[in-house]
Amino acid sequence: MQEIHNTQFIKVQRKQEYQVSDVIESVYESLKEKGYNPVSQIVGYIMSGDPTYITSHNGARSLIMRAERDEIIEMLLEHYIKSKLESE
Repeated sequence: MQEIHNTQFIKVQRKQEYQVSDVIESVYESLKEKGYNPVSQIVGYIMSGDPTYITSHNGARSLIMRAERDEIIEMLLEHYIKSKLESE
C-alpha cells in the first residue's frame, strides 16, 4: 500500500506534434495565396497575440495557434543569427 502522506509525482512529456518552422512556412504560404503581406501579418500576430491577423485559409489560423509566440520568435531569431551573423 502506498504512503498516503507523500505526494506522488507524474511527469507527462508532451510530444511536439509540429515543427515551428513548418508552421511558419505553411502560414506564410496561406497568407501569400490570399494576397496578404505575410511578414506584416505574422508580425501583427506575434506582437498582439490576435489570431485574426492570420487567415483561416488552409487552416493557417488554427495552425499558428499551436505554436507559442515565444517559440516563433526564438525560431526566427535563431534562423537569423545562423544565416546572417554566424556566416560572417
